[in-house]
Amino acid sequence: MDLQARYRVPALTGLLTVVSLALVFGAVLGAIPPSLLPAAPATVLGAIPHVNAAISALVIGTIVGGVRAIRRGDVARHRTLMLSSFGLFALFLVLYLYRITLEGPTDFAGPSVVETYFYLPFLAVHILLAIAAIPAVYYVLLLAYTYPVSELPSTNHPRAGKLAAGLWLISFSMGIAVYAMLYLVW
Repeated sequence: MDLQARYRVPALTGLLTVVSLALVFGAVLGAIPPSLLPAAPATVLGAIPHVNAAISALVIGTIVGGVRAIRRGDVARHRTLMLSSFGLFALFLVLYLYRITLEGPTDFAGPSVVETYFYLPFLAVHILLAIAAIPAVYYVLLLAYTYPVSELPSTNHPRAGKLAAGLWLISFSMGIAVYAMLYLVW
């Protein structure tokens, strides 16, 4: 356990959150020059949303499995599943940032009334939940990294973990719905 990091969990959480959100907003708003990244064939770029939807479904499964494991007291399985969730999320994020940097956000192709009164409000809630999930996930992971398993129940890890898992599950579920609206329905 890293004792120096243990006393800096809130600061490290903030730093990681700021860096992550800066990358996401930088990509979405076009502040990251596409020339910094290697080009990819259109088929690869076109496949990324579909791959990310599959990754999102896998993350939902690993989070649910991790929650179930800890409820049964299986700490090792919980750790494996939650680290898998984070690894899949990191892969999702890299692919998302790559595609968004090169192509920009996908336009909604459905009816404007649906876009105005359903899609955009739904997307806004999804984005807000994703933003809220980021520091919660970092915080829980940093607590797990800096404390021995025997001490975690006396930290904020159990309570913050429930919040992080809930935010993550809802955000990923809504992300799949956004994917469906952009690529399957319209």
